[in-house]
Amino acid sequence: MSKVDVLLGLQWGDEGKGKIVDVLAPKYDVVARFQGGPNAGHTLEFDGIKHVLHQIPSGIFREKTKNIIGNGVVLDPFVFKKEIEKLQQYNLNVKANLFISKKATLILPTHRLLDQAYEKAKGDNKIGSTLKGIGPTYQDKIGRQGLRVGDILSDNFRVKFNELTDVHFRILKDYDIQYDWRELESEFLDAVSFLKGFNLIESEYFLNRELLAGSTILAEGAQGALLDIDFGSYPFVTSSNTVTAGACTGLGIAPRHIGEVYGIFKAYSTRVGSGPFPTELMDADGELMRKEGKEFGSTTGRPRRCGWIDLPSLKYSIMINGVTQLLMMKADVLCVFPTIKVCTKYQLKDGSVTDMVPYEQVNEKITPIYEELKGWNTPLNLNGVSIENLPGELNDYIKFLEDQLGVPISMVSTGPDRTQTVYRQLKVA
Repeated sequence: MSKVDVLLGLQWGDEGKGKIVDVLAPKYDVVARFQGGPNAGHTLEFDGIKHVLHQIPSGIFREKTKNIIGNGVVLDPFVFKKEIEKLQQYNLNVKANLFISKKATLILPTHRLLDQAYEKAKGDNKIGSTLKGIGPTYQDKIGRQGLRVGDILSDNFRVKFNELTDVHFRILKDYDIQYDWRELESEFLDAVSFLKGFNLIESEYFLNRELLAGSTILAEGAQGALLDIDFGSYPFVTSSNTVTAGACTGLGIAPRHIGEVYGIFKAYSTRVGSGPFPTELMDADGELMRKEGKEFGSTTGRPRRCGWIDLPSLKYSIMINGVTQLLMMKADVLCVFPTIKVCTKYQLKDGSVTDMVPYEQVNEKITPIYEELKGWNTPLNLNGVSIENLPGELNDYIKFLEDQLGVPISMVSTGPDRTQTVYRQLKVA
């Protein structure tokens, strides 16, 4: 029996997971998304094409790869329809290679409205939600009143839909949110009819049959480990389990089937929305990082907060995910810095020093303790660089991180295109 390899982000999302899934996809028979929803923005660049995927797995551009939207995903039919329409220009056989779990929970238009209402009510304490309806949908799932993809095949789907939206309307009447329900409902029901034309499956059986047949499977995570509902900087987190364990519950596979765990991280740190960020730079260096890295949300367009790499949080992510290989992204962005800073420890408000992430991240005063390394200040921007001619300072940076983190960095991304990738003993299926 084969294994399921897991690929996930180790920071606060936006690490570059889409590119890596696209790069690795030829090695896998199946790519499966296991959590999150349209709040994800996985960017792929190749052959002069730049495309952002939100709900559809990043293996969709590989014609021999089966793509699964797992039961742990929350699916917006309207966004799904738009995604499929945008893919039509590439002449992909999407219906043949895309499979959707009947147990995936549906995002209704009222979930998006509730998301707006809840975020608006928080005022200055807002989470920084993408307003895609993710949180309210997971609330309904946990509250055992959500609708699932399989429900659209039921004769009484409209009854179930009306009952749940009526519950939402009773909540919304207490908030000042403007909307045209007739338009939203029409768009949603049209998208539901569209969704019915796809392969709606019992994904847990599908995946376990693939395992028995010896197929290679890659589980694709969304967001990042530091946004996990249990282990992230609560309450500034997403609404799902973004860690390796989420692949088991989000796909219906047993823990014993987990193989390699690829942990993706940027050579620096970014965060979108509110929440603690110990190494955030509010100066010219932070602005330069944002400019060089084009750090604007692929889903929301919001500018990302930027800062130096944070090793205590990376060690934490590696620990809870059982990471076996590290993949470093955006090494090229740091080409403009003569000196690179690395946060190796935190100083807390009581003066103590630790390399552990404290329970109280939100109100704890955390001061990063840095070590400085010489930058690979090069005008070449790493274009066309290979493992043989990586700048010495970049090799020193990689070695320093490996020594600190205790896990090999088996791949380094030197640009957004799938060809701008340097392999260092990468182990795949």
